[in-house]
Amino acid sequence: MRNDENNGAGEQRRGNDKRSGKRPALPSYRRGPLSWLIIAVIVFTAIMMLQQGLVTNTLRWDQFLVQLEQGNIERIEIGDSEIVGKFKGNTPIAREKGTPSFKVNYRPEAGAKERLEKALDSVKDQDLQIEWAQQRFWIIWLLNWVLPVLVLVGFFYFFFARNMRGGAGGMLMSFGRSRHRVHGKDRMKVTFKDVAGIDEAQEEVAEIIEFLKNPRKFQRLGGRIPRGVLLIGPPGCGKTLLAKTIAGEADVPFFSISGSDFVEMFVGVGASRVRDLFKQAKDNSPCIIFLDEIDAIGRKRGPSFVGGGHDEREQTLNAILVEMDGFDTNDQVIVIAATNRSDILDSALTRPGRFDRQVVVPLPDIKGRVEILRVHARKVKMGPDANLERLARGTPMFSGADLAAIINEAALAATMANKDFIEMADLEEARDKVRWGRAKKSRVVDQKEREITAFHEAGHTLVQSLLKDADPLHKVSIIPRGPMGGATFALPEKDRTMFTRRYCVALLQVCFAGRIAEELFCDDISSGAQSDIEQATRIAKQMVLIWGMSDQLGPISYGPDMAAREMVFMQPEREYSEKTAETIDTEVKRIMGDAYQSARQVIEANKDRLERIARALLKYETLDADDVKHILDGGELDKPTVGDLLAAEQAKRDNGKTDDKKDQKQPVK
Repeated sequence: MRNDENNGAGEQRRGNDKRSGKRPALPSYRRGPLSWLIIAVIVFTAIMMLQQGLVTNTLRWDQFLVQLEQGNIERIEIGDSEIVGKFKGNTPIAREKGTPSFKVNYRPEAGAKERLEKALDSVKDQDLQIEWAQQRFWIIWLLNWVLPVLVLVGFFYFFFARNMRGGAGGMLMSFGRSRHRVHGKDRMKVTFKDVAGIDEAQEEVAEIIEFLKNPRKFQRLGGRIPRGVLLIGPPGCGKTLLAKTIAGEADVPFFSISGSDFVEMFVGVGASRVRDLFKQAKDNSPCIIFLDEIDAIGRKRGPSFVGGGHDEREQTLNAILVEMDGFDTNDQVIVIAATNRSDILDSALTRPGRFDRQVVVPLPDIKGRVEILRVHARKVKMGPDANLERLARGTPMFSGADLAAIINEAALAATMANKDFIEMADLEEARDKVRWGRAKKSRVVDQKEREITAFHEAGHTLVQSLLKDADPLHKVSIIPRGPMGGATFALPEKDRTMFTRRYCVALLQVCFAGRIAEELFCDDISSGAQSDIEQATRIAKQMVLIWGMSDQLGPISYGPDMAAREMVFMQPEREYSEKTAETIDTEVKRIMGDAYQSARQVIEANKDRLERIARALLKYETLDADDVKHILDGGELDKPTVGDLLAAEQAKRDNGKTDDKKDQKQPVK
């Protein structure tokens, strides 16, 4: 069990003690294996330092007698096998040896005892301290042999014997314990007020909340609540947040664990953790088990390169299937799983009786994006010109996590600019930063390269503005951003759930407009159209292979089926003939060629307009939709350039510094 669970249980016990008037029990602190290892290292270090401190000079017997007669010895301690002594501090022998301590090998049976007594009688008049230590041999033996053995025995005990018992601080047997995080009732404060943009998903999980609150209501008619709920959706759409909301609304404990936490280097650990998790959940029912990224262990079973049915992942999946089958109607344990790869999950996992309800959490539409932005905008200070509806229109295919990042980035930008609130310009810059990266305003760009980029983006802007089937233009910029040297941004009027052939052809023409403008105005082409060509090729292939928009091939799908897509290690086989493949290549090339020629005709008919847009980009670097419309209508822009704005800002800072200096020089009256 992890620390979160222990903390939750401790908080619950403290709350009960407060209500009963008792003092809460003091927390227990137990040393783990690492603590005992550190203690053992400290003990060994102390022993070695003690032994080093006991190292003394060894004197021969005749040298000892000479120093004794000369009165250079302050005290001696006579033991069974040696004599340990100390020189006087001001004697030459002490300075020569570098340490005042010494020892002499002493063997009483060799007649040394008589010679020692005779020598001591001759120096009775000296100030010499004499001690007899008969038990020193045992102390040395204990320090050198017994104590290290005891330390080693204690080390192995705490690292192996104690762990094999599975006690607190155990390590070996703790691999089979579940590594889930437990959020108690008092810690789950997420409710439906904190969730927006997924109204249908909220309605589907409403009955699960009602079952956890009042299970007898469903038992009255014999109904059975779904045992498992599978949340499916792209990353960042709020699947984890929705699971927490269910626990918060139902006021039940929330057991959270990731699919990758089940699998370890030891075989059988995943299955053991699954059993431990479900056992603790049943003991704390009613509750919710949340399995995040279940595709890590829930992939379809079958022969693989790892090793068939003995794969650790498959054993973990089997344990989950068995545990979910073991639920009774009255267990009141709901298993919620989240994944963005539902197509690769095992069919035994998604069948009725296990994860028998699938809730789709899609990307939010424009209404949902507005609601999500409002939820996150409650935490920051928004300015009067901040238009969340306009921002939602300009963020198609953004997830909830992307929208939260936009609000956060805008707040950071406004803070760095010393603003009192977030303005619309901060929101738009944050949106572009989240989608395409930070603007590289300080990047030094060659003038020739800058002109090519300006005409390239002017080509996109012209065709995007003149084609009625294309999305409306939002703004165009030649400031490098992320990997791009410039960008043309569109502002869709609505969320598109399907693509018409006219819209796809308009997209192709917009993609090719940049390359055509380079060819007509710069007398050369560049690699800047790489992403445009890739996007155009992908759209043309989808039109022919998947969407059936080719008159030559008709409404037939030639794309790889789902089974072939799941074969990661093998290249899916082509299910059409070589003749059909040649026809597909011909159709893709024809569609792209027709779009290229149509875009070229539009640009050649509006060369003067395109050149005016390019010159305006070179001067102002960024143009919005109103500026482009004014240029297309034949007008001239009259607004400060980027250089003028920078100069005005610098002048404002210089004036501020001058005023501060004047205030400092002004005498105080």
